[in-house]
Amino acid sequence: MNRRTLRSVALDKVRIDDAFWNKYINLVEDVILPFQWELINDRVEGAEKSYCIRNFRIAGGSQEGGHKGMVFQDTDVAKWLEAVAYSLAKKPNEQLEKIADEAIDLIADAQCEDGYLNTYYTITGGRRWSDLFEGHELYTAGHMMEAAVAYYEATGKEKFLDVVSRFADYMCEVFGAEEGKNHGYPGHPEVELALVKLYRVTGRKRYLELADYFVRNRGSRPCYFESEECIREGKYIFPEFADFGLDYAQAHIPLKEQRTAEGHAVRAVYLYSAMADLADEYQDEELLKQCEALWEDITQKKMYITGSIGSAADGERFTCSYDLPNNTNYSESCATIGLAMFSNRMFRATRNGKYMDTVEQALYNTLLAGIAMDGKHFFYVNPLEVIPQVAENNPTMEHVKTMRQKWFGVACCPPNISRTLASISNYMYAMEGNTLYSNLFISSEIHGELEAGEIALRITADYPRDGKVQYEILGETAGKFVLAIRKPGYCSSYRMRINGEDCSPVCENGYLYLDREWQPGDKVEMILDVPFRFVRCNPRVNENIGKIALVKGPWVYCLEEADNGNYLKSIVVSSDTEIKEDFKEDTLGGILCAVFKGKRIDYSAISDELYTGEKPMYMEDEFTAVPYGVWNNRGKGEMIVWMREA
Repeated sequence: MNRRTLRSVALDKVRIDDAFWNKYINLVEDVILPFQWELINDRVEGAEKSYCIRNFRIAGGSQEGGHKGMVFQDTDVAKWLEAVAYSLAKKPNEQLEKIADEAIDLIADAQCEDGYLNTYYTITGGRRWSDLFEGHELYTAGHMMEAAVAYYEATGKEKFLDVVSRFADYMCEVFGAEEGKNHGYPGHPEVELALVKLYRVTGRKRYLELADYFVRNRGSRPCYFESEECIREGKYIFPEFADFGLDYAQAHIPLKEQRTAEGHAVRAVYLYSAMADLADEYQDEELLKQCEALWEDITQKKMYITGSIGSAADGERFTCSYDLPNNTNYSESCATIGLAMFSNRMFRATRNGKYMDTVEQALYNTLLAGIAMDGKHFFYVNPLEVIPQVAENNPTMEHVKTMRQKWFGVACCPPNISRTLASISNYMYAMEGNTLYSNLFISSEIHGELEAGEIALRITADYPRDGKVQYEILGETAGKFVLAIRKPGYCSSYRMRINGEDCSPVCENGYLYLDREWQPGDKVEMILDVPFRFVRCNPRVNENIGKIALVKGPWVYCLEEADNGNYLKSIVVSSDTEIKEDFKEDTLGGILCAVFKGKRIDYSAISDELYTGEKPMYMEDEFTAVPYGVWNNRGKGEMIVWMREA
């Protein structure tokens, strides 16, 4: 590989000023973080209780009681703190920082003398590390580490970092290949990628080595999980785990033999993210090739058009290639975020734009669908087709909610969405040597340092509503450096100008490379072809044979009952139909709708007979489609992504 490691641009060096994304980013500080703080303190009426802060008070000795909630309930505050850190990095907020510091004090008080930190096992007195398959100790530790690294980088305060470093040091004493150590690994991957982050900020190589051990030991034979009491004697924390095979936890075969994505979707992509990190850190070409094979298996055979993954509710898991049902799928919000994390790491390891295409697909669709535009309601599951009366009355679809929820007993998704929105600039840019990579077309201003010195530039865009993206070199001096701009894979044609003159940059692996001596005031204009277009699915996906979906750039569109009435599945559309743009400024904060004509069954002419030999009559109609990411913000109703093709 022999590549330099790509660096992120610090959050405080990127200022986002984008009409589309600011709606969501501003929600994080103004609404989501205060609201979620109330939620994890159990102060929101009508929402499922978290018990998270309560558990920390009990574990720390300031309150009495037993543990409540899930074994991984500690992660509610960890992910909240991580989102707070990203918010503080961009914009100081004394009150928010004060609350975060108080939460960190509670966490520190709950830490045991030897460094161990977990409220469930501390309060219940359960035997540590006795149930790695389902106990989530290492998963919870990972989220604490991620939060602590983010908080240290945002504020410079070391208390939280010291807490998780003590925990990591303790884990290094417990786990490893050496005789006398625990030879297990996490049932739910997460700590592996977190240990890499902790290594990068502390420089302590033992953390990287432990991450490497956890990853490479997974699935080795005899399988460690089969020696644990939960599997050996059937004593499960979660009874449903008795029905899950070892593939659920990616432990069905040794890791080095795994070439297809199997099992629980979130666990899988968190594991693959750590593998990509390790491939980059160790310059391991074989491990990188394995990551590429896993990524290809997901994106070419198991990913929805909205960038979501995990087609089965039972086990929240991958099933088999091309099994992509639209109305019973799981498509967990966390899994989509995990896929974006994995894809971003693959871009950093390869500099290939196809990975950022998938990041973009996930962020613009399922990530945004996971949160209501009021910032207070969330989807855990993200189907591509909903008929409320069916979803609410069919017990096999119990997981499909017809309206977003305030909170969940298993509340991994809401804080995961908020930490992703708060840190979205981590996906926007990357730097190495004398090259700045521009990955997402979000209006912003960036200040960074390359080998040539300090650089500053501004991106102005109204993407993907419009394909015009402008870069302007700022500052009093500039210098020679390379500006690498992603050319989206969907884009069949584009134009590029520098200071008004056409240019033909080198295009390699989906990036347009502009290598020149830049002057302050230089402007690069890229005009992408971003039309509305209908796409078809591989016919191996039985669900979508004879159907089309409408897209515009990364946006996937859907039909909602709010605009089109019910019985949406009866609609038939020609791929040749004319599509008109309709920007509705007063709807959902301003959305670009697509208006087109087609046909639908005339239900006024349908009899009450359940079976008949008569063909239904169709009538002409006009339909309005909205971006999938904003669906369900106007009340309960039907929704479909895939439409029947005429």
